[in-house]
Amino acid sequence: MANTPQARKRIRRNDRRADINGSRVSQIRTFVKKVEAAIASGDKKQAEDALKVAQPHLQRGASKGVLHKNTAARKLSRLSHRIQALG
Repeated sequence: MANTPQARKRIRRNDRRADINGSRVSQIRTFVKKVEAAIASGDKKQAEDALKVAQPHLQRGASKGVLHKNTAARKLSRLSHRIQALG
């Protein structure tokens, strides 16, 4: 158990950040699933719109350290290639 005031504060802070980061990851997954659903339905326009909404969330997650920057880049690249293949 934490004995110093700094350690106690760090535990509280880590709990708060874990909630925020978990929420952010969940939100990113939701947006990516919407893009994948649009791709699966074969609607290129809807998929492009969904990707435009998902892209800032992925990049923000990477900048906040929730996702690795290469993971975000890879996801965006693969989704955009799949959308281009629709047309």
